[in-house]
Amino acid sequence: MQVSQRIIMGIDPGTNLLGFGVILVDANSVHLVDMGVVDLRKVKDHFTKLEHILRETGELMDKYAPDDIAIEAPFYGKNPQVMLKLGRAQGAAISAALSRQIPVYEYAPRKIKMAITGKGAASKEQVKAMVERTMDVKLDIKHLDASDAVAIAMCHFYQLTNPLKDNGAPTNWKQFVEMHSDRVKKS
Repeated sequence: MQVSQRIIMGIDPGTNLLGFGVILVDANSVHLVDMGVVDLRKVKDHFTKLEHILRETGELMDKYAPDDIAIEAPFYGKNPQVMLKLGRAQGAAISAALSRQIPVYEYAPRKIKMAITGKGAASKEQVKAMVERTMDVKLDIKHLDASDAVAIAMCHFYQLTNPLKDNGAPTNWKQFVEMHSDRVKKS
């Protein structure tokens, strides 16, 4: 699928560091526009952090006017409190997008890593290296949250250009099983 020119903003939600990456897609090539982090480490109150996320991601959206927002889904780890805080941070960023009528697309961390590196358990350093290689840029960054955000935006671009998406072929196992229940053995 040929994608016309569009701007995609990727967001790696966090309550200490929130990464953002902005790419320009033109004739199925990808160009880095900007990337960075919203540093919230000096903000102590959690609700004030959420207000900062809402305001600052909104300002970035106003500045770059993205066509789509791609955001990483919170993942379940050992500490449910961390997941809850990440979900709230994600919600604040999503609210900023929705209040501007910008469509939001959510991707699981493993899907993003798989789309960028071919390995769902890739490290942040591996993701950064592949983003550099794919976009032919050298990322001089202090925080890997920014390169993760660029990877999230690129994952969305790959999803938009997925050749399986338009021909009715399943793009995941759940769709395959639904389409071919006669081929699946029941135990």
